[in-house]
Amino acid sequence: MTIRVLIADDQTLVRTGFRLVLDAEPGIKVISEAADGESAVRMARQLRPDVTLMDIRMPKLDGLRATELLAGPGVENPLKVLVVTTYDVDENVYAALLAGACGFLLKDARPRLLVEAVHAAHRGEAMVSPAVTVRLLSHFTSGAEQRGAPLTGRELDVVLAVGRGFTNAEIAQRLTVSLSTVKSHLTNVQGKLGVRNRTEIAIWAWRNGLLR
Repeated sequence: MTIRVLIADDQTLVRTGFRLVLDAEPGIKVISEAADGESAVRMARQLRPDVTLMDIRMPKLDGLRATELLAGPGVENPLKVLVVTTYDVDENVYAALLAGACGFLLKDARPRLLVEAVHAAHRGEAMVSPAVTVRLLSHFTSGAEQRGAPLTGRELDVVLAVGRGFTNAEIAQRLTVSLSTVKSHLTNVQGKLGVRNRTEIAIWAWRNGLLR
C-alpha cells in the first residue's frame, strides 16, 4: 500500500525538499502541497491523505488551528497530522500535540528520520524527534493527574518506553513480550490516563516527572 502524503508549508524550498525525500522512498507518494493553513485544511479534507506534514507558522491559518480542525478532539474521522517545525522549544509545538498531532520533527532532521516518521504516523506509532524530546517535553513537567485505575508495573514500563521514543516493536523486544501484548498494554494505558494516542502518553510521562 502506498502512503499518500500532503505537505503543508509556506516555504517553497521546504516543500520541494520534503517532496524529493519522500517521493524517492518506495511506498510513499506526495499527492499535493499547500502553502498556507486554509489550503492545507481544504486539501486534506478533499484528498484524505494518509499523513499530512504540517508547519506551525503559516499565513491565513496557522498550523495549530489547521491541526485542530483536521485531527483535534471531536473531529469525525480525524486525519494523521505530523508537525514539522523549526523550533525545538516552542509552546506552539506542545499545543499542536494537544490539538491532535501524532508527533513532531525538526525541519533539519535527517531525511531517513522524516521517512521513518511518516511510516510511524501511518501505523499509528507517532514519532517525536530525538533531538527535541528532552528539551521540549521536559519543559512542561507540571504534574498531570491520572484519571483512571492505577497503572500496573508492566503498563508503566510501556509508558516509560513510549516516553523515550521507542516503537511498539522496540518495546516488545526490550520487554521480551509479543507485539500484540504491547498493543494491549497501550490500549489499557490510554483508557486509564484518558489520552488518545502514544504522543499524549509521552506528554503525560514527562509532565508527571517520570522521565528527565
